[in-house]
Amino acid sequence: MRTLSYQFQHSATKYYLGESLYQLGNYADPSRTVLVVDENVDKHHGMKLQGWRKLVIPDGEENKSEEVLEQIIDGLIELEADRKTMLIGIGGGMTTDLTGYAASIYMRGMPVGFVPTTLLAQVDASIGGKNGINHGKHKNMLGTTRQPEFILFDYTLPLTMPDEEWHNGFAEIIKYACILDASLFTYLEENREKAMQKDVAVLEYLVERSVELKTKVVLEDEFEQSVRRWLNFGHTLGHAVEKIENIAHGKAVAIGMVAAAKISEKLSALPVEQTNRLIRLINDYQLPVTLTSNKEEMYNIFKMDKKREKDAINFVLLEQLGSAHTKAVPLATLKQLLEEL
Repeated sequence: MRTLSYQFQHSATKYYLGESLYQLGNYADPSRTVLVVDENVDKHHGMKLQGWRKLVIPDGEENKSEEVLEQIIDGLIELEADRKTMLIGIGGGMTTDLTGYAASIYMRGMPVGFVPTTLLAQVDASIGGKNGINHGKHKNMLGTTRQPEFILFDYTLPLTMPDEEWHNGFAEIIKYACILDASLFTYLEENREKAMQKDVAVLEYLVERSVELKTKVVLEDEFEQSVRRWLNFGHTLGHAVEKIENIAHGKAVAIGMVAAAKISEKLSALPVEQTNRLIRLINDYQLPVTLTSNKEEMYNIFKMDKKREKDAINFVLLEQLGSAHTKAVPLATLKQLLEEL
C-alpha cells in the first residue's frame, strides 16, 4: 500500500493506493461517519462494512438525480449528522458524484471521502473534486468542485464487476492515452489480453498511471480554465449519446472519442491512420465505435454543454495520439461536422 498526499488550492487529499476496504476504519471514525453505498456494492461488499452507519441508494446513472440527493440529505438529518460528520461514498462514479455533491451542500459543507469500486471510478470519476447530478437530459448540470479528504483504492473491488462494466472502465484510460501519454496507448495495445483477463498487475499499473495523469492536470488547472478541459476529450458528444441511447458512460465516451478524432482530422490535421489506430484499440477493448444517434437530438443536447461560451464550444481536439489542445469551435461548424460524420 502506498500513500500519496496532494495539496490542491483549498484543501489536501490523501490517496491510499492498494489499500483494503476492510481497513477503512483506519481513516475514518465509524461513530462520526455516514457511508453512502449503492445497492450493488452493498450486496457484494456489505459484509465488510458491519458496524458502520450507511445510507443505501439505488444503482444506475438515472438515479444521479435530485430525488436521490434528497434521500441522502433526509438520511443525514435522520441520523443527526452535523458538519463535522464525515460522509464517505462507496461505489461507482454515480455514487461518488452524488456523495461529493451532498457533502458540499449539507450544512454548507461536511468532510467527504471516497472508496471507488469500479474501474471507471478508480481511474476517473473519484479524482479531481468534480461532484454533481444530472438535470433532465443534461449530464452533471448541477454541481461543485470540491476535493475529498481521501480516496481509498482497493484493487480487488473492480474484479467483482460484470465483464461489460469492466470494458466500460477502459474508455477513460484510453482517453488519458489519447490526450497525454502515447506510451500508455502502446501499453494498452500490447497488454490487451492481460487487461481483458483482469490481470491484477496490469490493473494496478493502469489505475496508478491514470490517477497520476489526471491528478497532475487537476493540480495545474483545478477549476478548468485551461488544460483540465482536455479531460473532456470525447465527452461533449459522448454525454449526448449517453443521454439519448441510455448506455453506459464508457461506451458513450468511446463513441464520442472516435467522433472527436474524425473532427480532429478536419480541424487539427490528425493523421487518418492515427484515428484508425484509436478505432482498433477501442474495438479491442470491446467498446463501440459507431455513432448511430439522431444527430439533431444530439445537437440540441450538446449545444447546452457546460463548455459552451456564447456561440462556441471549447472542443478538445487531437494533434496526434498523446497530444491534445482545446479550440473554440462555433456551434454552427460543429453541427455541420456532426452531420458529415
